[in-house]
Amino acid sequence: MIGMLRGWSYMTKYKKGTVVLVLFPNSDLITAKHRPAVIVQVDELNTGLEQAIVAMVTSNLFREGHPSRIRLNKDSEEGKNAGLLTDSIIMTDNLATVRFFEIDRIIGSLSGIDKLDNALRVTFGLK
Repeated sequence: MIGMLRGWSYMTKYKKGTVVLVLFPNSDLITAKHRPAVIVQVDELNTGLEQAIVAMVTSNLFREGHPSRIRLNKDSEEGKNAGLLTDSIIMTDNLATVRFFEIDRIIGSLSGIDKLDNALRVTFGLK
């Protein structure tokens, strides 16, 4: 793995709850947009694939209100830690698998992942 050449793995760098700027694919799978996203897979999935599962982050606050979505206010402690520039919604019902080289950079991290785990449980119907 390329990431292993320097003595670290990508998933060590991209832990669950890490907020990244990524080329996120649109639903047409032809176009994409640079946007924030949150790493949602476990830290050491160890699939041997150079990719991560991410949840889309949107500044469209009209998408709030579903239990699979988490609001982050930019001025809250959690919003500041996440590195977001606007009030935003994490959409665990809008996931994508992206290759590591599509991730531009880390912009922050979530303070805790309990809300993220709860939203993912709703998305996947897990108890």
